[in-house]
Amino acid sequence: MDLKALKTFHRIVSLGGFNRAAEELNYAQSTVTMQIKKLEAELGILLIERGKLFQLTEAGRVFHQQSTHIVKDIEHLEATMSDMLVGEAGNIRMGAVEPIASCQLPGILDRFLSKYPKIRISVDIANTAALSERLLKGELDLALCSRQDIGTALYFEPLFSEDLVFLVPERHPLASNPTLSFEDIKHHRMLLTSKNCLYRKKIEIALQERCENQVETMEISSMAAMKHYVEGGLGIALVPKSIASPQLSGTVARKINGTRISITFGMLCKAADYPLKLACAKLYQYLKQELAGPGDTLDDDSSRS
Repeated sequence: MDLKALKTFHRIVSLGGFNRAAEELNYAQSTVTMQIKKLEAELGILLIERGKLFQLTEAGRVFHQQSTHIVKDIEHLEATMSDMLVGEAGNIRMGAVEPIASCQLPGILDRFLSKYPKIRISVDIANTAALSERLLKGELDLALCSRQDIGTALYFEPLFSEDLVFLVPERHPLASNPTLSFEDIKHHRMLLTSKNCLYRKKIEIALQERCENQVETMEISSMAAMKHYVEGGLGIALVPKSIASPQLSGTVARKINGTRISITFGMLCKAADYPLKLACAKLYQYLKQELAGPGDTLDDDSSRS
């Protein structure tokens, strides 16, 4: 069935005549007449009575009634495709690591979806290694994570860096210190994230270099839950500032005295998909605007992982 002829038929019925429909659609009247004749030929039945007064046949009334939803669906589909073409609609599968997924991302996505209500987003929370694999398999469109060295198939663009701070139980002997060094925490329990976590790798290097492994450790696999374990008095943790703030009652945050430890986060996608297009491009630009604050200047150049 000719969809253009179907839409023309509905405009004729809505406006009550061929002439008005031709004017609205900017067609010649002969074009409108030809489209209706073609439609009737395809259906094998007369839809509009021929005469001075506009009138539908019985078949025309049934056809109009039962095809109305088709026209509406077509118009909705056309509008959706038009919105997708300019990035105003679409489905985005994004990944994110903690603490971004729990701390920064909810507010950012709420503001983004208020601005682009026709875009649909699903969020997959995992570590950088897992998100990288899902990107390569085509299960995600983009991810907010740290840099991952796995060849040239992925593109990473740094957006911001975040310092780590010591989070200490309020009743801990070291809680009164204004700052803490790694030497201070010798012989105290440290809470560490899971073994494949980038935070843990950096922290373990620092512990080995400065504490000679004279630290008792306890593994807590969830970074988001870490401050609750500190609150419970189970040990000291090195966490991103966004995890430490706002502080839970019963905890205090202390800056590292000595070497600064920070993690760089950014956007990761397939190298073949960069630069991102359509709705993904809208989200990426919004994330870049929200996350790359004036104090987060990075020396890293965009690179292929």
